[in-house]
Amino acid sequence: MTYQQTLDFLFNQLPMFQRIGKQAFKKDLTNIRLLCEALDQPQNKYPTIHIAGTNGKGSTAHILAAILQAYGLKVGLYTSPHYKDFRERIKINGQLATEQFVIGFVATHQESWKTVQPSFFEITVAMAFEYFAQEQVDVAIIETGLGGIYDSTNIVQPILSIITNISYDHQNILGDTLPKIATSKAGIIKPDTPVVVGERQLEVENVFLSTAESKNAPIYFASDHFEALPVLVNLEGTEFDVYKNHELLYEELQTQLYANYQYRNLQTVLQAVELLPYPISEKQLRLGLKNIQSLTRFIGRWQILGSNPTIICDSAHNEAGIELSMSQLLHTPHEALHIVMGVVKDKDLSKMLPYFPEEATYYFAKADIPRGLDTKILKEKARDYGLLGENYASVVEALEAAKSSAKKEDLIYVGGSIFVVAEVI
Repeated sequence: MTYQQTLDFLFNQLPMFQRIGKQAFKKDLTNIRLLCEALDQPQNKYPTIHIAGTNGKGSTAHILAAILQAYGLKVGLYTSPHYKDFRERIKINGQLATEQFVIGFVATHQESWKTVQPSFFEITVAMAFEYFAQEQVDVAIIETGLGGIYDSTNIVQPILSIITNISYDHQNILGDTLPKIATSKAGIIKPDTPVVVGERQLEVENVFLSTAESKNAPIYFASDHFEALPVLVNLEGTEFDVYKNHELLYEELQTQLYANYQYRNLQTVLQAVELLPYPISEKQLRLGLKNIQSLTRFIGRWQILGSNPTIICDSAHNEAGIELSMSQLLHTPHEALHIVMGVVKDKDLSKMLPYFPEEATYYFAKADIPRGLDTKILKEKARDYGLLGENYASVVEALEAAKSSAKKEDLIYVGGSIFVVAEVI
């Protein structure tokens, strides 16, 4: 098979959450265990760091990877979903897995999958584990897909678990209350293994405390100890003053992060760094943070796409993420505001739309996936919240319309879904 034929097999013949949603998710780790058993348990051949949470998983994973690379490690990074290239899911020191490896992996194991009948996600997780083993990484950072306890990545035995935060997302799978969602995420906490929780949230902290206690896992809430204050935010990045236990630890910490809401993820990473068995110096820490994008190929989060007018895209796609993203947007200098928006069908719009500003002009579009919400429905729902605009046949067409309408001093935002962002970056 060619690389394109291999991708066609992966995308079109396997159940894929990215495309069809809930039907592709299994509350069962049997398949991933069978796949990895056939590969001689590749996930056990290197240390892993396991990351779950509602928002910030991908950012936290990339920030931590950049620091560990600056320290000198060969770092495997598994994240999902991808934007443009399937191989974005599987990287080593910012380099995508090779096309030849993907082709070879599928060709070698395709026949045996007929008995296991794995999902797209199960195969890509096994593929990542095997690639990192073959390439002999020093450490692998593994991001969960959905939840935690039943996530296919949850067969790793990590040296550190990280849970960023809890908010409403995928309630139809993970539960309709924050404690239920937290219980799913807490499933990655392993016996005698430290866990970092990014934010102490009153409604769910006892879920993490009780789970950690039952597994004798030392637990650290990053927000109890670290405070990262944005002191300079511009289109070149964000500088933070970082306090540990109320004392200044790092002054003017330059980061290649383009939104001050990243302070939460930075705090989480700094707590994690203290617990890892790597003596990372301040010089190495600063080097990693200053070069996150070039070191890890970090894309899609508050990414600058153009200037005059400024065009920004962001992958926020649930209640808490949209709230932070819109707050950042309204504090970004602009005259008029133009928002290109699309969402997927399984999102609760009543929890997202209230955060979008009424004073913007909207350009509604459907992401080019089966899960994309029809623009007529989106436009009608948006009108209920005073968000007015027109429908467009595609995300690209919507963005072109926004660019045609905008003046140099205006600001264009593209978002609502990772899959909308994927079509413009």
